[in-house]
Amino acid sequence: MKFKFGLLPRVISAIALGILFGLFMPEWFTRIALTFNSIFGNFLNFIIPLLILGLVAPGIADLGAKAGRLLLITVALAYAFTLFSGFGTFFTAEAILPSMLGSAEMAAPAESASTMAPYFTVEMPPLMGVMTALVLAFVLGLGMAYIHSDRLKGMMDDFKLIIERVIAKVIIPLLPFYIFGIFLSITQSGQVAGVLGVFIKLIVLIFVMTVVLLLIQFAIASIVARQNPLKMLRTMMTAYLTALGTQSSAATIPVTLAQTIKLGVRPEVAGFVIPLCATIHLSGSMMKITACSLAVMMMSGLDVSIGTFAGFITLLGITMIAAPGVPGGAIMAAIGLLESMLGFDEPMMGMMIATYIAMDSFGTATNVTGDGAIAVIVNAIDRRSHAKNSSSSDKNEDAESTLPQKA
Repeated sequence: MKFKFGLLPRVISAIALGILFGLFMPEWFTRIALTFNSIFGNFLNFIIPLLILGLVAPGIADLGAKAGRLLLITVALAYAFTLFSGFGTFFTAEAILPSMLGSAEMAAPAESASTMAPYFTVEMPPLMGVMTALVLAFVLGLGMAYIHSDRLKGMMDDFKLIIERVIAKVIIPLLPFYIFGIFLSITQSGQVAGVLGVFIKLIVLIFVMTVVLLLIQFAIASIVARQNPLKMLRTMMTAYLTALGTQSSAATIPVTLAQTIKLGVRPEVAGFVIPLCATIHLSGSMMKITACSLAVMMMSGLDVSIGTFAGFITLLGITMIAAPGVPGGAIMAAIGLLESMLGFDEPMMGMMIATYIAMDSFGTATNVTGDGAIAVIVNAIDRRSHAKNSSSSDKNEDAESTLPQKA
C-alpha cells in the first residue's frame, strides 16, 4: 500500500523547517526562498480572478438550473448558517483575541522582507480585478441559468475543470514551499515565538467555537423536527470523524448521507440536500477564515471594523460556493477578497494560508456535520407541507361529497 503524505503534514513540515532553517541559514538562501515566494505570489495574484470566475459562475448556474422549492429552502438555510457562523465568529473573536494576542505582531517580518529582496521577480498582472471577476461570475452564472445555455455552460464547466487542475496540481503542491519561505522570513526577523504562540491558541479557540456552532445548529434542528439534539449530533459523529481524515466534504458524502438517513430524514430528501450542501454550506470554513483573518489583521496593526467585515463575510459566503473538493479549496477561493477588501499583503497571506490549512480538517468536519442539521430541518418542513396539502385535499374531497347530486 502506497503511503500518501497529505497536505497538512507537508504544511507542518514546511513550518518546522522554515523555523529551523531561519535560525542558521545565510542571506543567499533566504533570498532564494524570497525569490520563489515573489514569483508564486505574483502567480496567485494572476490566477485569483480566473479562479473566482471559474468556480463561482458554474456554481450559480447549477443552482439556478435546479430551481425548486426544496432548493430555495436548502440554499437559504445553508447561507443563513454560514452567515451566522461568520458574524458570530467576528463578535466572539473580536472580544477574545486582543487579550489572547498580547504584544504579538507581524509588522517586523514585512520590514525584514523589504531589506532582504529576492534576486528577481516575474510580473504577472491579472486580467481583471477581483471584484470585476466576482460581478462577471454573477452575471454569467445567473444568465446561463436564465437562458438555459448549454453551450456556454459546457465551456464554463470545462474552464472550471482547468482551474481545479491548476489548484490541485500546481498551487496546492507548491503551497508548502511558499509557507516555508514565510516562516523562514518570520524566524530571521525574531518574531517566530510570538507568532507560533498565537498560532496554537487560535487553533484551540476555533476548535471550541466549532463545537459551540454545531450545538447551536442541532438545537435549531431539534426545535423544528422535535428530536433530541445531542442524539442527532452523536449520530453524525461518524461523518465528523470521516471528514477529519478526508479533509473533503465531497469525499465524505456517502458517509454523511448514510448518517443523515439514520436521523430519520427520508432518503429522497437526504439524497438531494447532502450533495448540495457539500458545496454551498461552509459554516466551518467561514469560521476559520473569519477568525484567522481577524487575528492576522490585529497582529499586523490593521483597522478592524464591523463595516468592512460585514461586506467581506456576505461576499465570502457566496464566493466559496463550489470550492474544489481539495484540501484548502475554500481559502483559495477567499484569497481575492482577503486582498481586495481586507488589505492583506504577502506575509499576511502566507500566515493566513498556513493557519487555515492547519485547521482544515476541523472546518470540513464542521461543514459536513452541519449538513445533517440542515437536512433534518428541510425534511421537517417538507413533511409538514405534504401533511398540510394532504389535509387540504381531504377537505376538498369531503366538501365535494356533500354537494347535492344531479338526478
